[in-house]
Order: sequence, then structure tokens, then C-alpha cells
Amino acid sequence: MNQPARNLPQLNPELFLTDGGIETTLIFHEGFDLPHFAAFVLLRDKKGQQALVDYYERYLSVAREEQLGFILETPTWRASNDWGQKIGYTNDDINAVNEDAIYLMKKIADKHCNSVGPLVISGCVGPRGDGYDPGEIMTVDEAQHYHTHQVEAFKNAGADLITAITITNINEALGITRAAMSLDIPVVISFTLETDGHLPTGMSLKEAVKTIDLETDSAPVYYMITCAHPTHFDFMLPQGEDWVTRIRGLRANASCRSHQELDEAPDLDMGDPDELGKQYRALRKAHPQITVLGGCCGTDHRHISSISKACRLVT
Repeated sequence: MNQPARNLPQLNPELFLTDGGIETTLIFHEGFDLPHFAAFVLLRDKKGQQALVDYYERYLSVAREEQLGFILETPTWRASNDWGQKIGYTNDDINAVNEDAIYLMKKIADKHCNSVGPLVISGCVGPRGDGYDPGEIMTVDEAQHYHTHQVEAFKNAGADLITAITITNINEALGITRAAMSLDIPVVISFTLETDGHLPTGMSLKEAVKTIDLETDSAPVYYMITCAHPTHFDFMLPQGEDWVTRIRGLRANASCRSHQELDEAPDLDMGDPDELGKQYRALRKAHPQITVLGGCCGTDHRHISSISKACRLVT
């Protein structure tokens, strides 16, 4: 597991970018109807595929301007069996969707390989349940069994790694990690955090990272924080502790609203891109190992541009 991970270019000290909130962008800015926030449905026709290409092109323009590498994260956060069934997809359909998503990322990467780089293709794994609420928590074995289907599709299609985004509980994180280990593909775990800096289950980020590392011999390549505003977690990252150095990526929300407030809001709170950039810069200054920079709910390419420009000023 450790050997293939060594070849991932985002493990170098240089900054690396990834995208922002794909679902909120497509729904609120592009006017698409995404059932259950499932962006993968756009893969089924040429119009949807072009919308996805256009989405990633905006971010690649930022990476090209900033002369930084980029992680192409597949639009498959909801592309697992349970969510697929809710939309009318069979398990075989979902398998094909995940492979098609990797092939689309490869097509985009091939187009930009001489102007943006390095480029990394990541298969995006989402939670079996909601990204805000852990709901009914699976056992580790159940989580491994459930997520292996999607992870295997990414492996077969040639993904460079998988990234589990908005994970709410440690059992699911462990199950995904073990699924990736069994298939010998690098894995990144990114946790959802509440306004108090803890996982939705109440577990601290410190306990989650240390437990997973202990039980898997530090199998995740690194960890990320997702779907929380920097003011919700910056105070939970003390300098000088070994577990904090395992946090290498951020995909923060544009808004400082709580998850409940975001869920109930009829509008999209885009926050202030420049202010968010300054908050990322402060985190980078305190924790220089944080090099993978993207966004989550409410963010788009403008936020990533501001974040990139602000973080390049960190010395």
C-alpha cells in the first residue's frame, strides 16, 4: 500500500489544487437538477458530460495560471449502490458510471497534460448515508463490503488514488481504508466536521486520525478536512503534534453556517472568496504540510483562485 503512494506528486512540498463544491455549483449556478445531489447523473448524455468538462476546465485554468498541479476528483460522491438505487440505477449501472467517470477525467487530463501539471486522477467516494449526519453507523466489515464495489471500479479504470469525502464516522473511514488496502490503491480520508471541530458523531479529529493510523498501520496517504468552515476547526489543530502533520488537505465550505443552517437555507451562501483565502493562508502558515487546497459547499473556481493566490504568499 505504501509503495504506490510514494509516486503521488501531491506528497511533495509544492501546493496542489483541486475543485470546489461541484454539486452546489451545478445546482445553483448552472441550474441542473441533481437528484439526491448526484452529479454523476450528468455522465449519461453529451450535454451533461460537456457541463462536467466545462466545470473542470474553469479550475484547470486557475491551476495553469498559478502553475500548480491539480487533482481531478471524479463527480461520483453519490455513485455507490444505495444512492444509485434511489435514482433508478442498478449496481451494474453504478459500476459503469464510476469507470466512465475515471475515463472522462483521463480525457480531460490528456488534453491539459502539457499545460497543467502534474495531474492526478482521484476516484471520489462518498458516505453511504448523509454527509452531515452519520445516521445508522455500519460496522467496519459492513463498510468495507459496501464500499469495495466502488473502489474496485476505480481501481479497474486506472485511478491514481481514491479520496473518501465528507466521512462522518470512524467505522466507515476504516471500512473504506481497508477496501482500498485490499485492492492496493492509495486512499485519502476526508472528514466532515461540525462547528465545534468534532466529527458529527462527537469524536475528535485527533482520536479519529490516531485510531485509523493505529488500526491500519497508517494506511491512508493523508487526511483532509471537508465541509466545514475554517473557523469551525482551526482551533482544533495544535502545532507540534504528530497527528496534525497527517492533515495535508482542506476542502472548506464558503459559509460559516452550521450544517443544519446550510441544509435549511433556500439560498447559496458563497461567503467571501478573499476572506476564505486569508483563512487558508493562516492555516497554511501554522501547518505548512497542508498543501492540497480545494473547496466544498458554496465554493467555485473563484474561491480556489483566491485561496491559491493567498497561499502562494506563505513563506
